[in-house]
Amino acid sequence: MNNLKISQRPAHRIATILAVSALALGLSACGKKEEPTVGQRLDSAVEKTEQAAAEARAKAESAMENAQTKVEQGAANAESSAKDAANKGMVFLSDAEITAQISASLASPIAGQTVLIGSPACDGAALLLPLASSDGRLRLDLVVQPGRWQARTSIAGASPAEALALTAAGFSRDGAALTRSQEGIW
Repeated sequence: MNNLKISQRPAHRIATILAVSALALGLSACGKKEEPTVGQRLDSAVEKTEQAAAEARAKAESAMENAQTKVEQGAANAESSAKDAANKGMVFLSDAEITAQISASLASPIAGQTVLIGSPACDGAALLLPLASSDGRLRLDLVVQPGRWQARTSIAGASPAEALALTAAGFSRDGAALTRSQEGIW
């Protein structure tokens, strides 16, 4: 009856061509990258923001630790210098006026300053040594008496980052300045 093979039938041939064309179009679409949706973009932005915030937090913590270490080293060096000056000076001190000037170099900058300068004075048996930076932002007042010492450090005009680090190192707000008082025996 029907001697035409199935592959020779026109309807089948058209269906085959359509199927192959559809598969070709489908495969060509597989290689194309779709644009991300608004939700995907928002998720990506939130993830990047969280990552940047975590990196900023880590950097801020590192900066605070470095600043605290520098302040502690500076205070320890100032204490050592004060002890040395007191030990050397107490032998020769009396109530006479001292007309010398002392210059102290800090091992690490504090408030951007590395040198403090001041003139010592006597108050009875105490040696008063007021030291200040050239710009006046950093001040270290030392009082040395036989067997004990007192130090008051004051930093004016600290930036917010400096203030945060100094507060972590034991400084407290005193008007427009951050201060820290210490005392000890020797």
